Amino acid sequence: MLQQFYPQVFHPYTYELNKDMHFAAAHFVPHESAGSCQELHGHTYFVNITVAGDELNESGFLVNFQDLKNIVHKRYDHSLLNNQNDDFNDKNSNDFPTTEVVARKIYENIQSHLDTLQNQPKCLQVLVRETPTSYVVYRPKASGKNLE
Repeated sequence: MLQQFYPQVFHPYTYELNKDMHFAAAHFVPHESAGSCQELHGHTYFVNITVAGDELNESGFLVNFQDLKNIVHKRYDHSLLNNQNDDFNDKNSNDFPTTEVVARKIYENIQSHLDTLQNQPKCLQVLVRETPTSYVVYRPKASGKNLE
């Protein structure tokens, strides 16, 4: 396995967990300035999720790795992202399935799950690599409610 290095998130938490995964999906960007990305095409997306917190759950986990994989992989793998209507649409550019928006939606879905956990871990960053040479990092602003 190729060793991966990711941008670090500086934080005050005791524990930091990182989960790598990948999924294969197709998409198109519904805007005339998207160039060739307007056409239906696919990627093998590589994702890294950083979660942190101070308390472990009753199983001794910050969060179960499998839960993170299920939230992302089961939702997006072998799909047309444009058809994931809970996450994406063709009316608002903030909801087009660009790599930036994919990273933010993964963050939102992960944090929604984390908010239900008693130990209250926080998703600090989501990195989405669309190609071998292009990736996006999404981090919520430190002043946001999710990093209090």
